[in-house]
Amino acid sequence: MPSVEYMGKTFTVDEDGFIDSYDNWSQEWVQWVKQQEGIDELTEEHNKVIQVLQEYYEKNGIAPMVRVLSKVTGFKLKHIYELFPSGPGKGACKMAGLPKPTGCV
Repeated sequence: MPSVEYMGKTFTVDEDGFIDSYDNWSQEWVQWVKQQEGIDELTEEHNKVIQVLQEYYEKNGIAPMVRVLSKVTGFKLKHIYELFPSGPGKGACKMAGLPKPTGCV
């Protein structure tokens, strides 16, 4: 597996750039993904999406479907795409340290 070095940390990633294990998630990882996504500044809304994704994953072992993410955060899907330009599956899940979603996230 390839690896990424950022801010003194090394992260093992899969072929799509997702971190190898949720247990290896850190704020340095968030900053690296933020840079890759072209996000200038993380807001409370970004953090809310990340927190919801992580809590759901910790409880269920998978990422929530998009409609669940939208309902729990209170954000319309369009707004989630504004926050995470590559989308809730690729951008938000990656930033939250979740594995690459297999279904409709």
